[in-house]
Amino acid sequence: MRRQEGRGKVDGSTRFTADLDLPGLLHVQLVLSHLPSARIRSIDVAAARAAPGVVAVVTGAELPEVEAAGADKPLAVDRVFYAGQPVVAIVAESETAAWDAATLVEVDFDPLPLVAGPDQAMRDGAPEVLEPDAEGSEADASMHGAATDAESTTVKRPRNVTSVATFKRGDVAAGLAAADTVIKASYRMSGVHHSFIEPHVSVVRPEPGGGMTIWAPTQGPFAVRDEIAKLLDVAPHEVRVIPMPVGGGFGGKVMLLESLLALLARKVRRPLRLSLTRQQEFQLGRPAPAARFDIELGAKRDGTLTALRVRYDYDNGATGGWHAGITGSFLGGTYRVPNFELTGYEVATNKTPVDAYRAPGGPQAYFALESAMDELATSLGMDPIELRLHNASREGDLTADKSRWPRIAMVECLEAARRHPLYTAPVGAGEGVGIALGSWGGARSPAAAGCRVEPDGTVSVLIGSPDISGSATGLALIAAEAFGISPEKVRVDIGDTSVAPQGPMAAGSQVTYSMGGAVYEAALEARRQLLEVATEELEAAPEDLDIVDGRVTVKGVPERFVEITRLVALSTEFMGRHRPINAMGRSAVQSASPAFTVHIARVRADAETGAFQLTGYAAIQDVGRAINKPEAEGQVHGGAVQSLGRALGEQLAYDDGQLRSGSFLDYELPTADQVPDIEVQLIEVPSLVGPLGAKGVGEPPAIPGAAALANALARATGIRVRELPIDRSILAGMESIAR
Repeated sequence: MRRQEGRGKVDGSTRFTADLDLPGLLHVQLVLSHLPSARIRSIDVAAARAAPGVVAVVTGAELPEVEAAGADKPLAVDRVFYAGQPVVAIVAESETAAWDAATLVEVDFDPLPLVAGPDQAMRDGAPEVLEPDAEGSEADASMHGAATDAESTTVKRPRNVTSVATFKRGDVAAGLAAADTVIKASYRMSGVHHSFIEPHVSVVRPEPGGGMTIWAPTQGPFAVRDEIAKLLDVAPHEVRVIPMPVGGGFGGKVMLLESLLALLARKVRRPLRLSLTRQQEFQLGRPAPAARFDIELGAKRDGTLTALRVRYDYDNGATGGWHAGITGSFLGGTYRVPNFELTGYEVATNKTPVDAYRAPGGPQAYFALESAMDELATSLGMDPIELRLHNASREGDLTADKSRWPRIAMVECLEAARRHPLYTAPVGAGEGVGIALGSWGGARSPAAAGCRVEPDGTVSVLIGSPDISGSATGLALIAAEAFGISPEKVRVDIGDTSVAPQGPMAAGSQVTYSMGGAVYEAALEARRQLLEVATEELEAAPEDLDIVDGRVTVKGVPERFVEITRLVALSTEFMGRHRPINAMGRSAVQSASPAFTVHIARVRADAETGAFQLTGYAAIQDVGRAINKPEAEGQVHGGAVQSLGRALGEQLAYDDGQLRSGSFLDYELPTADQVPDIEVQLIEVPSLVGPLGAKGVGEPPAIPGAAALANALARATGIRVRELPIDRSILAGMESIAR
């Protein structure tokens, strides 16, 4: 089914947040710190306040006290922790006036010692980046499906390490000693930005009595509501969050500007809008962290893994971070490894704080793990897929946190990859084929949905989860199947927090997985209610009735029928005897349904220049059951390109705490000429608990592409790429240095 909201996005009729123009709307502009670490000596705002059109100029000291600390404060107070941190907010009658006034603000900084990267951060005597006791948020990890049961560790924390995740099993030293081959290598992946088309933007309006209405392209309207209610010390129902169409989210559009805008709106008592520029988006948006992995991977001659030791760290910028736990679960649970010791450090530095980006922790973990597995296959002279099949975890095997894998389709994906023409076709000179695997456990949350039959006979479903991936169209298909009506006659509406049933955040590949059961139940109940009315009209039992072409008919007697529109009218008429057809469904999926994927990359490299070109690409993914196959394939296409972007050039490049790739002139997004047609093969191993057997689709395809490309290049050139994005200069002259 075509996406329900697709036409509006194509013809331009969809209204995004930046299109809103409320009566009395004022505009907000920010003054950002140009230093990555400094004390604020003084702020001179006199000239800005006197500028034409300016309504207010607000500093952090003039805002109410909030629980947030350090870099998370709405505006900096006393000191700044990264270049790009907001220091002053200008409120003006127009965007131009706000911009002009911002240039008049003078901030006197006293520079402090800079912590530029994890190596420096963890040295004894390094400057302390964050305030004492700053740690990552387990709640942040949970909302994106990245929470784990990493062991509480007694490992001594190096300087500026906010937390340590550890996973242990068996005797690693003995396992490595017993190995016939040990791969020992370091792998690095740069931090990257979501690069969504729509930068962060929000509109807020103060309401009588102290409440607030918020329009935002948020992935989590209920999370925003609860946070703002807490900030303003009002009841949750006094905060109304209206989720607007999301112009790209990928985990980065939950909440960023709303706290500041709510506090400012209370101060000036007018509606406000703040829309970040692209440069500001790069400076203060919450990107994905850089990571480094030091790996030792041992195996017997037949490929049986004996031990895995990994020490890894995340460069979280000026925040606590939370990626290390889920990373350890990927490293220790994907393959059958009898002995492992995994230690992950969350490191604070003077850079923009990080947060979730599609499959947080997955691309980093699997770039390291799958590169090491490929190096091991080369060392052993084994086919890389055979090595993975030999060690693949299966149903009932232990995961890294000592739970058991449910039914998973890792083996099915690998076997499909082994048969794929892109993998089996011969390679020519300068060509190579690489594969890599990835997985995602998936988030899950309780959900509810409403369903009613409209006077025109169509079915409307009301949910509270934003659609960032075509999920609403998939839910329409689920409702249509349950109700027994054509999908074109089902409409899914996303309500605001004042009217919508409780819905999960659109993150962690969970909307269809968590919400689908509620929609199915609601549609079934609406069908039951409709047939209840029809029973009296047709003098037949509900089990003898069916819904066909907008009518309720008696099975086997098609001439006996009543129009759905007539039944709705009977259930809503004045002084009527029938109850309205208005149903509710609820769902609380009790366990995860992990999804696996395998990507195949075929590449041709130039031995003289180091240039290379992807000539073929395939993505094989278990989706449980494809609710809407074209949309599932579209999710795989997009995720694969995002994954490849990490290898082809995307990076947040810093120099002494200053971002040097903060525009699309410098930040290298993949272009159409770099990416071939992507062949998608969906594997359907139905979930036992997901709606109609479905599993999450959005996260897995964003994981293995970088490793698949690096592995292909290693086979084409003999040179192993261990740091991303790929530096093409290391491939130049490869004929003379190939090993």
